[in-house]
Amino acid sequence: MQSISAAQAKLLLIDRVRDLAYLHSPNDLFTLASGRESPHFFDMKPVMMNPECAHLLGVLIHDKIVDIGDVDAVGGLELGAVPLTAIAIAKAGKGSEIRGFMVRKEPKGRGGRKTGNPPGIEGSTIRSGDRVVLLEDVTTTGGSALKAAEMLNSMGCEVAACITILDREEGGIEAFKTAGIPLIPLLLRSNITGD
Repeated sequence: MQSISAAQAKLLLIDRVRDLAYLHSPNDLFTLASGRESPHFFDMKPVMMNPECAHLLGVLIHDKIVDIGDVDAVGGLELGAVPLTAIAIAKAGKGSEIRGFMVRKEPKGRGGRKTGNPPGIEGSTIRSGDRVVLLEDVTTTGGSALKAAEMLNSMGCEVAACITILDREEGGIEAFKTAGIPLIPLLLRSNITGD
């Protein structure tokens, strides 16, 4: 795929998310991970695993990371952040020193032996003083990602921001703001639904 601007990538991604990830059911509501019910459902896995969309996400995430500046590591909660982390590292390119990590929802006893990470954080070594960016596929209230941020803060890391593919516009930005962490959505629910 030819190189494109972030603005072009966003417009293309809106169409692809609408086609691949969005379901609308006003009469039979979806129960979200947050426990809330909604007529809108977004499954970003088909988006993240689509080659065209992975390229678009790489362009957009890289653009945001460049704006944030001085990032040591990117990652987030399993499962949604794992493909995003790989996309972000690949887009950063050869010679980049940005490391990737994942935070398990339930720590397994075997992770971190080689890296020195505490249980629950796997991938590259994460050190006190690292400036990290969390990645998330869909943000509703931000609860899960904010737990990951607390874990990273307790390790002495600075969580510079959380980049999410889609903010459902249901309080996530406010929750992150309260925690002192900018939430940077690539897309908003209203970009997809038109409301």
